[in-house]
Amino acid sequence: QVQLVESGGGLVQAGGSLRLSCAASRRIFSLRAMGWYRQAPGKQRELVATITRGGSTNYADSVKGRFIISRDSAKNTVYLQMNSLKLEDTAVYYCNADDFQTDSWGQGTQVTVSS
Repeated sequence: QVQLVESGGGLVQAGGSLRLSCAASRRIFSLRAMGWYRQAPGKQRELVATITRGGSTNYADSVKGRFIISRDSAKNTVYLQMNSLKLEDTAVYYCNADDFQTDSWGQGTQVTVSS
């Protein structure tokens, strides 16, 4: 398994920006993919964005053009830059790592967007 530690959540006004970070306990190039998911109250956890070992990215339709997933291999860290935040982006955001055998999850970080 991979230990993941998220940071960067908080309270932000609609239209604002936040950057989430996810530090992994292993070299991220050893992983199949890493990603961000989110879960709003009363809703199922949903995919936000992923980045593969090869650098391919994938985004949920709801965040395309607003969120950017990136990585820093030297720091074994994946980021989620969130711009033009909307009220509906409010959720707990979880980092995920796929190491070809199992999925690992971080503890989650709360993002709250206010009007």
